[in-house]
Amino acid sequence: MSLRKSLTLGVSAIALSLGFVYAAEAAAVLPVTNLTFNELTNPLMQQKDFFNTVLPTGWSVGTAGAGGSLTYVGEQGSEGYSGTGGNIYPVYTNPGFSVTVPAGTNFFQADGNPNYENTIFQTVTGLTAGTTYSLQFQQAAGQQTGFTGLTHEQWKVFLGTGGIGVDCTANPCVPIIPTGNLEQDSTLMTTPSEMNVNWNSVTLDFTPSAAELGSGGSAILTFLAWGDNGSTTNLPPTVFLEGVNTTPVVPEPATLSLLGAGLLGLGGIMLRRRAKSGAAI
Repeated sequence: MSLRKSLTLGVSAIALSLGFVYAAEAAAVLPVTNLTFNELTNPLMQQKDFFNTVLPTGWSVGTAGAGGSLTYVGEQGSEGYSGTGGNIYPVYTNPGFSVTVPAGTNFFQADGNPNYENTIFQTVTGLTAGTTYSLQFQQAAGQQTGFTGLTHEQWKVFLGTGGIGVDCTANPCVPIIPTGNLEQDSTLMTTPSEMNVNWNSVTLDFTPSAAELGSGGSAILTFLAWGDNGSTTNLPPTVFLEGVNTTPVVPEPATLSLLGAGLLGLGGIMLRRRAKSGAAI
C-alpha cells in the first residue's frame, strides 16, 4: 500500500470521526429563553422566594395542588438552607451540592408530592415538524430537613399543546396529559433518608409532529416535578432544576470513541507502513 493511499485512508477515518462530531454539535436545539431563571418579572425579588412571587421572565406556573404551591426560585449555593429573606425550604446537606453552572445562576425547586406542586412552562416557537430537538439541564434531589424515609425523584418534561395537570382522586396520583403532548422523563434519582442527590446532567430529545405544533411552529415546554411515583405520602421528595441549556457541555462518549477510532486507525496504518519499509531494507 502506497504512503499516499495510507494517508488518504487515515485522513478519511479522521474526517469520518470529525463528521460525527460536527453532526452532534450541529443537532437542533430547543429555543428556550431565560435558561437560568435569572431574569425576573419582579425586579425587587432577586432570589430565593416562591416561584409565583419572583415570576422568572418567559415562564408561567400551572394550577397549584390541593395543599398549595411549594415551588421556588433559589440562588446557587442556597440549596441546603433557607437564606435570609427567602422561603426556600431547606433539605439535608449530606453529601452536598457541587457547582455545575456559572456563579449567579438561579435554580427551580419543587416539592415532588403532587399535592404541593405546580408545573412550570413556556412557549417556544420556530419549530419544524419531524425535526429532533435536544434539551439539556441539570437536576438534583433532596429530602426536607425534619423528615425521614427513602424517596425517588425525577422530572417529567412535556412538549406540545400543554395543559399538563395532575389527577389526585386516588393515591398515587397520575399526570393529566392532553392529546398533542410528547413526554420524556429524566433519570430517576434515589435519595436515601436524610440525604440528597448531587447535581447531574440530563439530555432529552423531542421530535414533534404537526399534531404537537401550533401556528408558527409553536409548542409549550412543561416541567413537572415527580416524586415517589405520584404518592401523596409527605416524606417529601424535593426536586431541583438548573442550567436549562440545550448545548452539551462536552462531547458525548460515543463521539469521543469515534474520534479516537479515527486517530488509532491512522496510527496503525503508519506503523504497518514503517514495518514493511524496515523489512525491505
